[in-house]
Amino acid sequence: MQNNTAMPTFPRRLVQHGAVRPDKPAFREKYLGIWQTWTWQDVNAEVRALACGLAAIGFQRGMNLAIIGDNRPRLYWAMLAAQSLGGVPVPLYQDAPAADMAYVLQDAHIQYAIVEDQEQVDKLLELKALYPHVAHIAYDDERGMRHYHQPELISFAGLQALGREYDRDHPGFFEAAVEAGRGTDSAVILYTSGTTGKPKGVCQSHTALLCAGEGGVAFDKLTDNEDILSYLPMAWVGDCLFSLAQAMVAGFTVNCPESGDTVMIDMREIGPTCYFAPPRVFENMLTSVMIRMEDASSIKRRIFSHFMDVAKRCGAQILDGKQVSLADRLSYQVGNVLVYGPLKNVLGLSRVRVAYTAGAAIGPDLFRFYRSIGVNLKQLYGSTETCAYVCLQPDGNIKFDSVGLPAPGVEVKLAANGEVLVKSQATMSGYYHRPEATAEVIDADGYFHTGDAGVFDSEGHLKIIDRAADVGKLNCGAIFAPNYIENKLKFFPFIKEVVAFGHGRDQVCAFINIDIEAVGNWSERRGIAYAGYTDLAAREETYGLIRDCIEQVNAELAADPLMDRTQIHRFLVLHKELDPDDDELTRTRKVRRKFIAEKYAVLIAALYEGKTSQFIETQVKFEDGRTGSTSADLQIWSSKTWPALGLAA
Repeated sequence: MQNNTAMPTFPRRLVQHGAVRPDKPAFREKYLGIWQTWTWQDVNAEVRALACGLAAIGFQRGMNLAIIGDNRPRLYWAMLAAQSLGGVPVPLYQDAPAADMAYVLQDAHIQYAIVEDQEQVDKLLELKALYPHVAHIAYDDERGMRHYHQPELISFAGLQALGREYDRDHPGFFEAAVEAGRGTDSAVILYTSGTTGKPKGVCQSHTALLCAGEGGVAFDKLTDNEDILSYLPMAWVGDCLFSLAQAMVAGFTVNCPESGDTVMIDMREIGPTCYFAPPRVFENMLTSVMIRMEDASSIKRRIFSHFMDVAKRCGAQILDGKQVSLADRLSYQVGNVLVYGPLKNVLGLSRVRVAYTAGAAIGPDLFRFYRSIGVNLKQLYGSTETCAYVCLQPDGNIKFDSVGLPAPGVEVKLAANGEVLVKSQATMSGYYHRPEATAEVIDADGYFHTGDAGVFDSEGHLKIIDRAADVGKLNCGAIFAPNYIENKLKFFPFIKEVVAFGHGRDQVCAFINIDIEAVGNWSERRGIAYAGYTDLAAREETYGLIRDCIEQVNAELAADPLMDRTQIHRFLVLHKELDPDDDELTRTRKVRRKFIAEKYAVLIAALYEGKTSQFIETQVKFEDGRTGSTSADLQIWSSKTWPALGLAA
């Protein structure tokens, strides 16, 4: 039998960093405008006190600990403290309403929770009617908590004080608890986004997560000198990979912003060297750039346009170290001084050596934009069940339409129906207390069935077409991949979300969500008044703007022999933004297609029946849990399409 000490776990990694690099910064947090720093030695002491505090109030090996809040060093320490005792942290989405949290708390059998602040405490107290089993709640931020006297409550500082006393009274307890840990123990339970049903708890072992962390760190040569900004939900596998697994492998510094509203400011101050964000964040960054350029002088706009053309022509090739003409190289250097460098500085990307995106497909145009200005952006491909570790893109061999090559130690193959199958040490142990569901996705040979449809190109790069369940066919027999079309449209700063329809139909139609900031700025510059989102979405000028975007995409689709039949014929602009609180998106902002198709069936029917308008009344949920309704008479417009290549021939 393998000795436990030879099996890496997160607590053992933490102890090792405390010994090897005790004085190097491990965590930073901006508080009241000032960056606070904790070294690896400090973090070891903090985690030890917290772990002993949890033991003092009865937390034991095998128990689950709920973690709820924004990215805070103390919440990461809570994860490490639970792991030190052989327990399992269960991070929850901090913006989820109380009712949504109840399901995860019940499914994971939660009795202990460590939360950020009064808001999260109030949610758990409100939940007592639905789930009364949370017996201990520790809170980090003590503001607003003075008059809370419930017996289950204790401050984070108070819990650590108990822990220091427990540590003194039980010498050797902490070391023995860490020593008892095994690599096969569950290190975390992460709940899936629930695009097709209730979320499932994904159990990832220490070995699986650290394997993914080691693979990524070695692949891109990350060191303990990296700085990352930790701002994505702690319940998301991407944050777990970068802010926990890779940090515990490489020993670099994790920086937590002051709040969600200050992320961009804090990012410019930190200047991360390694950056991770889903496509939506990169889309929002580009939208902010385009809005700023609309407000710039005509000279600045012409300079920007000229050098962006240069970047589009040769920027990605220069980044990949490929040959370009001397004239282009000189023009690009001038552009770097005048445009690309200042632009990266504004976005906080000046020091980034490598940037990653994952969680959804990124449009090739958006991908090309960042690489063209010198940001080494790469796509990751993975899922919660695979620790977000399946494919990686090697430097110098980046393809805009692929997710790269299988990562080191990962086997990837395609099933007969084109579904991507994955096998590696980073695959989950299983779904929490759901052996039947686990057996449905992990076959007898140990391959995880991702549910994604893909193809390999001639060089072995994997291309993800869409979710296998979402790929369909038009009545003419053409492949219909909605995500491919939607991503092309979301490259435009005016479009925030798209839902395309076409499977089993004669043509493609779409719902559009506008980006109110970008479209609002565009409207104000043209003297167009509007009262709010619903009013702006209904204006003819907005419809004309969106139709121009759709027709540009249709022209691109017409030139693609695989997608030329899937041009968008008719569309409408929704009267409300798709919202996770209304169950239209997951917490990771993935479209819940089936739910939307059922909820807005009357609008889909109107699109395909040739109507020019349709009235709809929609139920909505507010942040405080109340419900209401909103209604509108939506216009339906047609867009220009081009002859398909096959027809043109």
